[in-house]
Amino acid sequence: MTIEYDEKGKFFTDVVSKVAVHAAVQTTAQLISGNVHVRRGERLKDELDRDELFLAITDASILGPDGKVLFAAPFLAVQRSQIVWVMPDKEPQE
Repeated sequence: MTIEYDEKGKFFTDVVSKVAVHAAVQTTAQLISGNVHVRRGERLKDELDRDELFLAITDASILGPDGKVLFAAPFLAVQRSQIVWVMPDKEPQE
């Protein structure tokens, strides 16, 4: 990890700090429950608007039509083009 300082004392680093936001993510075929990681000071919408092919979800559970967990994984990458809607269901965890 590198840390650089400018003349005013502001520092820059390669590490991006993020906050976990627990959310429900509806894709064209599945409902997923898990944590979407959002940069500090930004909104969930800002993370969804990024120009990346996949959205990372941690502690992910894929739910069936009855709400029961079909599959669970510590990490899931969802193709953004398959996302229909996203709904945060808790306040961000610091």
